[in-house]
Amino acid sequence: MKVFVTGVCGQLGHDVMNELAKRGYEGVGSDIQAAYAGVADGTAVTTAPYVSLDITDQAAVEKVITDIHPDVIVHCAAWTAVDMAEDDDKVAKVRAINAGGTQNIANVAKAIDAKMVYISTDYVFDGQGETPWQPDCKDYKPMNVYGQTKLEGELAVTNTLSKYFIVRIAWVFGKNGKNFIKTMLKVGKNHDEVKVVNDQIGTPTYTFDLARLLVDMIETDKYGYYHATNEGGYISWYDFTKEIYKVAGYKTKVIPVTTEEYGLSKAARPFNSRLDKSKLVENGFTPLPTWQDALRRYIDELDMENL
Repeated sequence: MKVFVTGVCGQLGHDVMNELAKRGYEGVGSDIQAAYAGVADGTAVTTAPYVSLDITDQAAVEKVITDIHPDVIVHCAAWTAVDMAEDDDKVAKVRAINAGGTQNIANVAKAIDAKMVYISTDYVFDGQGETPWQPDCKDYKPMNVYGQTKLEGELAVTNTLSKYFIVRIAWVFGKNGKNFIKTMLKVGKNHDEVKVVNDQIGTPTYTFDLARLLVDMIETDKYGYYHATNEGGYISWYDFTKEIYKVAGYKTKVIPVTTEEYGLSKAARPFNSRLDKSKLVENGFTPLPTWQDALRRYIDELDMENL
């Protein structure tokens, strides 16, 4: 099986390439940079085949992917800077990447009859209430530019293809990039106390664990919408921070605040990021380990001196 992976200079693409290599599949990575520019950790992705590709360039996408002719495309590349996406001068670019780029890839997937995996987000919903979102819920109501453009990407896939997996994730962390855990470890190292919101609820997703599930999925034809985050129960960012400091051995005090009290955020954030993942088990897939377990493994891997 040959698999083309976008966004390999990011957290998830990096881990998907390594999971493919682990199973003996042929992975070809791509990103906007001229050469692989992710973490130089000596893993398979750092020496795997790599193609520089701007996914907003329709002709380039068509040529590159047609030439490689993969059996599967795992589309991890996206504009993910949620607050910056709200800037008036950025909206067109965000849409070109998240919606247009995805449409370009879906068109080629159709032409070469490849399966496609599209990574999405709970931000396609309105983030209200306390009921976990179901993967097949069509009650879309994005609350910011990022969510709107990721939804447009979902629709590009579903309106173009029948052989697709749309996998929504939340609160992502991995080795190859910035994330909440790294930020809180940096902040906690230099402050006696930190304020963290306690009214936004969800579950974290460790890209190392998610990569395993995505490769499990592409080995099947159980297409459709899925939700995939780590198990271990729903938590707030405050709960998550307390556990991060506990595992890291920090004594930093964590003070819970409401989203309103915290302020600072340009883009609206979801209060309810609970994702119902029962469809994974119903379709024979193994759920991700608990987020507590994932956090311990992740912090063990981190270079705490150079966050």
